[in-house]
Amino acid sequence: MSTLMKVSLAVGLFIFVVIGNSIYVISEVERGVTLRFGQMIEADVKPGIHVKIPFVDDVRRFDARILTVDATPASFFTIEKKRLIVDSYAKWKIADVETYYKATGGVERVAENRLARRVNDGLRNQFGTRTLQEVVSGERDMLMKNITEDLNSTVLSELGIEVVDVRVKKIDLPDEVSNQVYRRMTAERNKEAQELRSTGKERAEKIRASADRERTIELANAYRDAEKIRGEGDAQAARAYADAYEKDPEFYSFMRSLTAYKSAFSNKGDIMLVEPDSDFFKYLNQQGSK
Repeated sequence: MSTLMKVSLAVGLFIFVVIGNSIYVISEVERGVTLRFGQMIEADVKPGIHVKIPFVDDVRRFDARILTVDATPASFFTIEKKRLIVDSYAKWKIADVETYYKATGGVERVAENRLARRVNDGLRNQFGTRTLQEVVSGERDMLMKNITEDLNSTVLSELGIEVVDVRVKKIDLPDEVSNQVYRRMTAERNKEAQELRSTGKERAEKIRASADRERTIELANAYRDAEKIRGEGDAQAARAYADAYEKDPEFYSFMRSLTAYKSAFSNKGDIMLVEPDSDFFKYLNQQGSK
């Protein structure tokens, strides 16, 4: 390769590098600043194709989209001096590129840390003027709106950013308070359970007593009816015996003797000591004599 060709190739390469370092593009989701020897010469470079002095100017790009920063959970007190653990987050975006770069050096983490501290400070001030009921449910939307407005009144001029929204993710009681609440709730539930068991036991005793009373009444009524029926049966039997006696006394006496024999000899193991000529064997003796 000749010297001329080498020189031409080197010149062409140099021109390509110069052009490549002279032209830069800022996308639609970016914002930028141009620096010359570390000094800002152009702030808030808009999206599009731009030209700079190669090897002299430097372009810093920043994300212009809405970003989210999670604040570290912090401890706040309500106006009632009740301690709460609050976990929150904020949505923000770059509003003033020059101020943002000067305040943070263009480092997103620096901006997030400083914004998170301000979010916690704002929450602490807002919680300190409200009751527990208000911060939990009553005035949550108003609280978030006030914090957002208060933050934008300071961070825009100090950090060059705009706070789009602030939200509380979670509000917890401290562990020791949660344990106390849990123990109190457990005691209340145990008390309610004991009361319900006592009430149930009392009702069971009443039902059992009522059932026993009804059983006793039913048995008494059944015994009364049985005795009544038995009495009526005995009366009918007595009338039948009386009628039979009036019609044929000898036959009546014979039937009574058969009944006595049946009762006496119903069990084979029974032993009776009776005189042979007693009235018990009257009809048997008569049968034998015949």
